[in-house]
Formats: sequence, structure tokens, C-alpha cells
Amino acid sequence: MTSPLKRILMVEDEPDIQAVAQLALEALGGFQVRICGSGREGVQAAPAFAPDLILLDVMMPGMDGPSTLRALREQPRVAATPVIFMTAKVQPQEVAEYRALGVLDVIAKPFDPMTLAETIRAIWARHRPAGAVLAAMSENFAATLGDKLSAIDAVWEQLRRSWEAEALARLHRQVHSLHGAGATLGLGALGDAAGALERALAALDRAVLPDRQQREQIDRLIDALKLTARTTRAPRPTAAPVMPAVASIAVRQRLIWLVQVDPALARDLTAQLGHFGYHVQAYDSLLELGAQAGKGVPGAIITSADVLDSDRGSYEQIAGFGVPSDQAPPLIVISSQGDISSRLRAVRAGAAAYFVRPVTTVALIDKLDALTAQSVEEPYRILIVEDEPIAANYFAETLRQAGMHAVVVNDPNEVMQPLAEFRPDMILMDMYMPGCGGLDLAAVIRQQEEYVGIPIVFLSAEASLDKQLEAMRLGGDDYMTKPITPDHLISAVSSRVLRSRTLRSFMLRDSLTGLFNHTTTKGHLELELARARRHQTPLAFAIIDIDRFKSVNDRYGHATGDRVLKSLSRLLRERLRQTNIIGRYGGEEFAVVLVDTDGPTAIVVLDEIRAGLAQIRQQADGEEFTVTFSCGVACFADYPDAPKLADAADKALYAAKRGGRNRVVLAGPEPLVAS
Repeated sequence: MTSPLKRILMVEDEPDIQAVAQLALEALGGFQVRICGSGREGVQAAPAFAPDLILLDVMMPGMDGPSTLRALREQPRVAATPVIFMTAKVQPQEVAEYRALGVLDVIAKPFDPMTLAETIRAIWARHRPAGAVLAAMSENFAATLGDKLSAIDAVWEQLRRSWEAEALARLHRQVHSLHGAGATLGLGALGDAAGALERALAALDRAVLPDRQQREQIDRLIDALKLTARTTRAPRPTAAPVMPAVASIAVRQRLIWLVQVDPALARDLTAQLGHFGYHVQAYDSLLELGAQAGKGVPGAIITSADVLDSDRGSYEQIAGFGVPSDQAPPLIVISSQGDISSRLRAVRAGAAAYFVRPVTTVALIDKLDALTAQSVEEPYRILIVEDEPIAANYFAETLRQAGMHAVVVNDPNEVMQPLAEFRPDMILMDMYMPGCGGLDLAAVIRQQEEYVGIPIVFLSAEASLDKQLEAMRLGGDDYMTKPITPDHLISAVSSRVLRSRTLRSFMLRDSLTGLFNHTTTKGHLELELARARRHQTPLAFAIIDIDRFKSVNDRYGHATGDRVLKSLSRLLRERLRQTNIIGRYGGEEFAVVLVDTDGPTAIVVLDEIRAGLAQIRQQADGEEFTVTFSCGVACFADYPDAPKLADAADKALYAAKRGGRNRVVLAGPEPLVAS
């Protein structure tokens, strides 16, 4: 994988996914893409197309992904071509099986079209030989030095004939760029020579012709820069820097074993856990469990207290069936006894959690979520604004090799669209750029409320402390002086983004449910509506209200009401796609932005969730009860802006309430009720 990533072959049978992926990879990623609708077509097309990378769907009729992969490996011209699987089947054991087949990585469906290209670049960068990409950039930079020096010569000769402030500023930018890029790319002597020339230029008065001594000094420094450039060679590849950990999101193992739980409770738990996405396998005895050994590793084991021995032998026997000893799943014990001696026995047997019957479903779900959570990388999104393409790409590639997403903008006047669509966690910005300097651009960004919280870190070879402090005063959060080593860049970006994400989570999310708060949800609605308008794609907005929620609080208390809210929020997260936006709108109201979804589809999806919530039993004070919700839905095609869309959804919600509650209504001239 020493060649650059340019040509991608995608094998995918769904036309809609084909169209979205091709647009994302070509328009946003700049790749050359060939689409094949079946595994057989992909195997036939691959040798002639000679892709650098193959994206392969797993679930396809005829030849599925693994079969297609095996057939590709038999083709000499593409046998070594890297492959990435794309699939909605991303349970940990499934991902492990895919990687055992030799694929680079797995991209989960549904994917975000806006970040698909960067996700692929990040995967590609992680698997390239350490330092190879960066060394290639240094070689390319060294090859362009002649043109850069000729441009510096031309501007200086122009200034010797006619002293103009604008030309001097242009010369200063050219040398500044050479200083920063040369030093950053490991060409230290060249960076030092350009730095000396830059300092001499900065000392000149833009309004006054320099004297003879000053002109001779500039001549000597330009000659020294040319001499250094003639002897410049790209550095050898170095070992890749140690990459710090990045932020994580939870991915859960969905398989749960029930071992020797009485049949009635087993049936109940299977149904209740199934609503929240867990797949339950019940075994009546250890003998039956042994017969099924090796058919899957569970995320957790739930068993009765009667199974356990004080010496924990039974748990080791349970966990030993097809499970490596160092990967024994957590044990949850259900008992009819809540005394200390029973709990102590469970702890000594290795139990991670203990529940007394009747089991509170929401509490059990929360514990399963906590015990079965695993971490996968959620790449940081970094926007790099730098007018020197080679330096910008060097920074981007360094961050990509650390597993981050990086988007480069070379013209500061074009920053607003990627800022809105890419939604960066941080902006790395050069101080000196033609047309619009970093300080001015930071001030423009800070004028817009939605971007006030994004950290801005300036990059520059500027060593003046006064200039650095001025940059911080005008909206910068940090300042890094070029040259910047890969270790320093990765560490500084990671620590800053981690702090920023932590703070933003408190500001953007509801503390009880973890969903977006009201203000953040409205902001996402505006953003997704603008995207739908631009790409002419459908969008639906829904407002959900729990029926008679006040009576739940009045009868069972606010703690029980909070558990009801959490159960609905958990159900929404489980049943809706990751690309959809879910928020707590206020009190017992929730809001959902369903992207790429029309009205009829939206009411079907939401009505299934409504039916699911009605089947979940809530518990309080020894009693069981159920709750329902009413929902109003409105579509972008019928309501062109966010206020009208939200108002229409709200009116549809009240129509659902007036119609008897526990229903989903689609707004329109003749409101449609889900059936």
C-alpha cells in the first residue's frame, strides 16, 4: 500500500446506496469510482479497472461479500488489493470474523455520506507503511522548490524596480510559507534559511524603499536560500509516532445467555430484552449449554442464584463453554432473596450485578449496557485551513495516520461550506494567508453563534510572543509554532479535542437521557434541513409526547418517571438509525429528525417504536404498568423551513392526542394516522 489512494471499486447491490456512496466518494473525496451491482460483476470488472481499494458489501444475493472476496483473491491482478467490508452486521464477533478473512476494516451501515471519504482515508492511512506517505510528501515538496524560488526571485526583482507594499506582502507570504512548510516536512536547513529571510523582510518598512545595506542583506539571504535548496534532500521515512487514544463511543455485544432461569421469567426476559436490541438464548441446564458450545460468545450471562456454588465452580463451568478464560463474560444473578448473605455468595461466585425479583426491566437494561459496552474509535474531525497545499496535506496525513478525519481548505474564503457540513471538532489555521489572514478569519467564525465553541488553533512560524497573544485575544484557543513534529501535532490536537468534546457534551446533551437537548436538536434540524434542500432529499421531523405522564409522576414518583423517560430514550436510540437526530425536546417530549426519510416511511418506523414501548413493562412499588406515546410527524417536502416544520409536527401531535392518544399522525391537508 505504498501508492496513493485514487481508484475505488465498490461492489453493492442496493441502487440507493450506490448513488449516495458514489456522490460522496467522487464529489467530496475526489476519487475515481467504479460501481458494480453484484459480486460476479465485481470479480469480472476488477482486473481491468485495477482499483487501489475495493469496498465490498457483505449481504448480497448470489455471491455474498466473503464469497466475492475469495473469488477476487484468485485474480492475480487484484489478489493483493486491499478490501473494506461495508455492512449493517457489525456485532463484535462478526467484525472479528470479517477481519480474519483479511479485510482492512469494516464500515458500518448506515454510513454518513459527508464523512465516508475521510473514513476510508483514515483506514487507508492506518495501514500504510510508517512514514511512507509523509516521506513522499517531502519528496514532492523538494521537487517543487525550483518553482517556489523562481517566484520569490521574480517578486524581489519587481520590488527592486518599484517598491510596493502589496508586492512586499506577497513576498513575505511566499517566504513565510516556505519557512513553515520546509521545517514541518523535516527539511530543517531549508526552513532555517527561509526563516532568516522572513525575519529580514518583516523588518522592512512597507512604505519606504530599503537602503542599499538592506537590499544587499536580502540579496545574500535569497542566495543562501537557493544554495540550501540545491542541496536539500527529502528525509528518510521515520518510525510512526505513538498515537494517543482518541474518544470512544459504545458498541454493545447483543448476545445474552440465560442459564437455568425458570421458564416464565426466561420468556419474559427474552421478550423484554428483545425490545432493546438484545438477542437472548435460554438454556434449561448446563448440559444443554454444553451441547451448544462454540456457537457464539455472549455479552453477558444471566442466571438464577440457585445455580451458584460458594466456590464459584458453577460460574466457571458456565463461562467455560466456548469462551476463552481471559474473556469470561460478566455474570448477572437474579434471586428472590435480597439479604446480605445471598448477595455475598453471588459476589464470591463472580457476579458483576445482582437483581431481586421482580426485576425492573429498565434497571437491567442499564446494567447490561454498562457491562457489555466496548470501545471503538470515533474519529476526531479536524478542519485544516492552510494556503500551502503540501504543508496542509502533510498535517492532514499525520492526523489521518492517528485515526482522525481531516479536511483541508487551501482558500480561506471557501471555509464556510466545509465548516457547516463537516462539523469539525477543531480548526487548525495558518496565521498568514493571501486574501484573508488567520486572525480575520477567526473573527468571522467567532461572530457565528453555532461555531463559538469550536477550538481554533493557529499554526505559524511566527515567534513573536506579542503576535501570539494577539491571536489568542482575537479568538484563538492555542498556538503552535512551526516546525511541528508529528508527535506534538497529534498530542496537542487529541488533548484539545478531548477536553472540548467533554465540555460540549455537558452543553449539548440532556443530563438524564443523554440525548441532545432542545437547543441542540433545533440546530441539527436547521442543518439537516439545509442539506436536504441542497441535495433534494427527503426529511421528516417528529415530536413525541408520553401519554398521561403527569399521572405516572403523581402516582409512582419522579424517580419512576425518570426511568420511563430513560426507557423511551433507550428505545429510540436502539430502533433508529445512527444518522438520525434524537433529542429531548422538554419534559416528556422528544424530537426526532429522520434524514433521507419520507412521511409514509417515517410513520411506519415511529409506529413500530410506539408499539414496542407499549409492550415494555415498567415497575414501581411492586406494581407493573405500561406507558404509550402520541406522535406528530411533518415532512420537508410539505413545509419548507424549520419553524413551519416544527409547528406542523406539533399540530399533528395534538391531533394524535385529540384522536385518542397512543398513535402516530402525519401532518398534511388530510392528516394520516398510522395503522
